[in-house]
Amino acid sequence: MFNSAFERVSFPPMDEYNQKLISHVHPPDWVNPKPADCYDLVVIGAGTAGLVVAAAAAGLGLGLKVALIEKHLMGGDCLNVGCVPSKCLIRSSRVITDIQDAEPFGIHPPEHIEVDFPAVMERMRRLRAGISHVDSAPRFQNLGVDVFLGEGQFQENGAVKVGESILRYKKAVIATGARASRPSIPGLESAGYLTNETVFSLTQKPQRLAVVGGGPIGCELAQAFQRLGCEVVLFHRGSHILNKEDADAAEIVQKVLEREGIRLVLGCDLEQVETVGDGKRIDFSSNGTKDSVTVDEILVGAGRTPNVDGLNLDVVGVKYNKKRGVKVNNYLQTTNPKIYAAGDICMNWKFTHAADAAARIVIKNTLFSPFGLGRYKLSGLVMPWVTFTDPEIAHVGMYEQEAQARAIDVNTIKIDFSHVDRAIADGETAGFVKILHKKGSDEILGATIVARHAGEMISEVTTAIVNKIGLSQLSSVIHPYPTQAEAIKKAADAYRRTLLTPTSKKLLGFLTKFS
Repeated sequence: MFNSAFERVSFPPMDEYNQKLISHVHPPDWVNPKPADCYDLVVIGAGTAGLVVAAAAAGLGLGLKVALIEKHLMGGDCLNVGCVPSKCLIRSSRVITDIQDAEPFGIHPPEHIEVDFPAVMERMRRLRAGISHVDSAPRFQNLGVDVFLGEGQFQENGAVKVGESILRYKKAVIATGARASRPSIPGLESAGYLTNETVFSLTQKPQRLAVVGGGPIGCELAQAFQRLGCEVVLFHRGSHILNKEDADAAEIVQKVLEREGIRLVLGCDLEQVETVGDGKRIDFSSNGTKDSVTVDEILVGAGRTPNVDGLNLDVVGVKYNKKRGVKVNNYLQTTNPKIYAAGDICMNWKFTHAADAAARIVIKNTLFSPFGLGRYKLSGLVMPWVTFTDPEIAHVGMYEQEAQARAIDVNTIKIDFSHVDRAIADGETAGFVKILHKKGSDEILGATIVARHAGEMISEVTTAIVNKIGLSQLSSVIHPYPTQAEAIKKAADAYRRTLLTPTSKKLLGFLTKFS
């Protein structure tokens, strides 16, 4: 029985794996339930933030009535067109580089490495489908959530309309996320282009690929596709890639991309795109010089646009901006006190783990903060993030320029991996651990790590910041030898050595005489 409240979706290629995915995250035979008289929470959007809010509220065993609305694919960007598929491709691309770079390890690589691109993409679809049941409509139904597939629109007097159904609520949560931004480049729309929402539907390798945007998404995918056998040119307006990251870290990754054969066009403006006989020609200027390049596909990875359209936000007095999203206060409350928001729709941190953390704030503030008592604050979060290039860049806390802007005097400790035994053994010395601490104190303010598995290492520093563990105490933590994480201990030890002033040395010398 087809439910007219929502449209069937197609996710090419519709092989067995994508059919399995769709059966979980947008079942074609789904029938929306009969609405309850009134819901404690109505959540619009079943990406990470919406799923966490709905599952947590329903799973408390308190008998709360929770509704979850999704017009497209449950799981949102992360499962379907973001974290999961991109990391599958990155893993495959790393295998290729491991083989190509085997010579220094005493292993003779084959002269030719054959990349089966369709098989790489099929593996991604298989793994994605395999974990999609976690975000599925049937699973959330079993958790006690009323799942409505269709477009949710706010109505007056505390109600949301989905198809012909009216869902009344005590509190509502907007978690509709964001989508890839559409750059206004003449000719781009008619020539056609890919975004993160379509690139993972490829089944054949584009021989020549242009990537627009030198931020995390652009750099991650540019490197992965270059390693998978594409000829990649990366366009970026800035003077260097990853310009929001630590400059030393970005420089390491930029050199790696160049060494691997990616053509970087920096300081550029894209003037127009035109379909020609052998592909898509991009006319551009870079540092005052005009040029052009012809490619088979164009992948746009330049920013995100919040999904505010179609929600009827004006009707319920929720202020928003088309570029920045829904306006919220520090408690993630919108300008309508009964409506909250979480995730990419309202936050600068556009990460899955940030949406998860924000969802937990929303649960506390909507359900367990009577009269506003004991509310959690967004500003209270310590947010790490990772750019999944190879090597990775992981960061948490402040950058040095942020500390300077706040008039905080800081010192920086930097440990290069060329001084870490495990990194030497692994052949992964192009990286570092950099820790920022308050001058005259061991208080950690921020850290940047550049390493192949930097994302696995940053949580130790995040834990230290959250729990106010200083460098002195971190120095006393025993780290297994040999590991690359030993670089963190070396940084803490380096701080301890700064405490050895002439006076303290005299005191230590005095103590030895009586020991």
